[in-house]
Amino acid sequence: MLQELGDEGVDLLWVGGEGGMEADLLSRAGIQFIALPAAGLHGVGLLALPRNLWQLVRGYFGAQKLLADFKPDVLFFTGGFVAAPVAMAASRVPTLAFVPDIKPGFTLRFIARFADVIAAVAEEARQYFRKPERVNVSGYPLRKEITRWTRDAAMKHFGLSNDLPTLFVFGGSKGARSINDAVAASLPSLLEKMQVLHVTGSANWEHMAALTLPADLASRYHAYPYLHDDMGAAFAAADLALCRAGASTLGELPHFGLPAVLVPIPLAGHLQAVNAEYLEAHSAARILADSEMKDLLVPTLTCLIQDKAKLAEMRQAMSVLAKPNASAQIAKLLRELGTRKESVQ
Repeated sequence: MLQELGDEGVDLLWVGGEGGMEADLLSRAGIQFIALPAAGLHGVGLLALPRNLWQLVRGYFGAQKLLADFKPDVLFFTGGFVAAPVAMAASRVPTLAFVPDIKPGFTLRFIARFADVIAAVAEEARQYFRKPERVNVSGYPLRKEITRWTRDAAMKHFGLSNDLPTLFVFGGSKGARSINDAVAASLPSLLEKMQVLHVTGSANWEHMAALTLPADLASRYHAYPYLHDDMGAAFAAADLALCRAGASTLGELPHFGLPAVLVPIPLAGHLQAVNAEYLEAHSAARILADSEMKDLLVPTLTCLIQDKAKLAEMRQAMSVLAKPNASAQIAKLLRELGTRKESVQ
């Protein structure tokens, strides 16, 4: 999306929470970053509530100073605890709230009440807002590094065989322990029918790297703790994905037309459950409960990956959900909001 905004005349500042992984990522991208204190209030116990309230107060006054110094023409919110104090301190600045999940989280629901424009990933998100006329269905923006891969280049990049279908397993940047454990227990059976490309997450890497596999199947298992710019290669090479249903899957899976078996975080009412239901309702994915993986993981994956006709139907259904111009659409909305402020001054 930064490419669509353009470098000339655009001064970018990213505001994030303290202690997160954003600082390193943004430093590599050459983007200014400032951390503010913040904490959540929704679902917080009484013991933690006073501290979290104090963090928000600190964040609010820090945001006031930051906004006075930086003087932004437009604000772009994507959620997170730090968004709330910044939004409260910036009542006079044009605001765009981007909702990366189908259903907005607590902070984004709060911000959306006074946002000038809301960008959503799909039409189904409109129902969650009091003023649906403010919602612009943009889709989920993807980095160009993700989208540049072709299947042939991706297969060569990972040393994958063209004679076997490819299952891509991932669980977010930190990994998903329950998915990793289920895959570890099922690998010999899975590898008899497919090759597996597995991004374990750094926290689970040692456990997965220590696995002992039958000699005739070991070469079919390709495991990595984390992928950066070559994450797109994994999507491009895969025939089927096994993953959580985080917000990014709403952009990545449709872009690559990649069918998926989704295992949402097992918490009642979690945003991932709504994301998974959206993709399943469009016949692009199947949902497998966390608690069902022990018994159903192998039959579900093997039946799907061997059914070429069904996979083709799901691939087509997933591709229909893609919105390749999401970044350009959001950049256009931001520029329009910035121009609106200039015309008022």
